[in-house]
Amino acid sequence: MFIGEYQHALDAKNRIIIPVKLRDELGSPFIMTKGLDGCIYAYPLPEWKILEEKLKKLPLTNKDARVFVRFFFSGATEVDIDKQGRALLPQNLIDYGNITKEVITIGVSNRVEIWSREKWFEYNDQNIDFAAIAEKMGELGML
Repeated sequence: MFIGEYQHALDAKNRIIIPVKLRDELGSPFIMTKGLDGCIYAYPLPEWKILEEKLKKLPLTNKDARVFVRFFFSGATEVDIDKQGRALLPQNLIDYGNITKEVITIGVSNRVEIWSREKWFEYNDQNIDFAAIAEKMGELGML
């Protein structure tokens, strides 16, 4: 399980350090793709395979399913971690995530999310009512 929040900087070659606490479980290679809310998702290969199988089952005749599958797979790329623990961020994902220099990496259960520092703080400054969300999740039997 991935947990925690880590701050890094994108280097001149568009690489970020993958924190040690995330690196071992993420493995190398792993898959990066466009995430929701403007971040980048990173999945270990076994988790990616599970997600891939679920997405394959979506009906081709459903327009929203086609749009989502295109969005998700078109941004996907296999990434390796080098000996210094760095991973190269592809330019299309840097552009998608509006990443300039400062990066926040967070663990979110079965995936890692990579955010531009600005977007992460903007996301957290939305005055989200977490208590109300938790209540709704409880009503759905999720908590």
